[in-house]
Amino acid sequence: QVQLVESGGGLVQAGGSLRLSCAASARTENSYFMAWFHQAPGQEREFVAAISWSFGVTNYAHSVKGRFTISRDNVKKTMYLQMNSLTPEDTAVYYCAMGPSIAAIHHWGQGTQVTVSS
Repeated sequence: QVQLVESGGGLVQAGGSLRLSCAASARTENSYFMAWFHQAPGQEREFVAAISWSFGVTNYAHSVKGRFTISRDNVKKTMYLQMNSLTPEDTAVYYCAMGPSIAAIHHWGQGTQVTVSS
């Protein structure tokens, strides 16, 4: 069983930056993807970014492309999301996720709150 723990959220002014981390408690399958989703109050959970664990191929939601960067450290078993040029629309709980595909997520973290003020 894999446990995912997010950290790095907080309160930031518009235009500022944060870096989120997701630490995995067990070795990640090389064929798996890891991803970030976010969810605002009253809204459905939405895809933000993903990375293939083996090759590091990345994919981003259009709204964050050019502002956010997803990466991973194989030794530390940790995934990161560097968030730049933040806007109030980025305010949400951000969740770490893992699965064989984006459509088949098997593990979720507990979430970390990101709040961006105007």
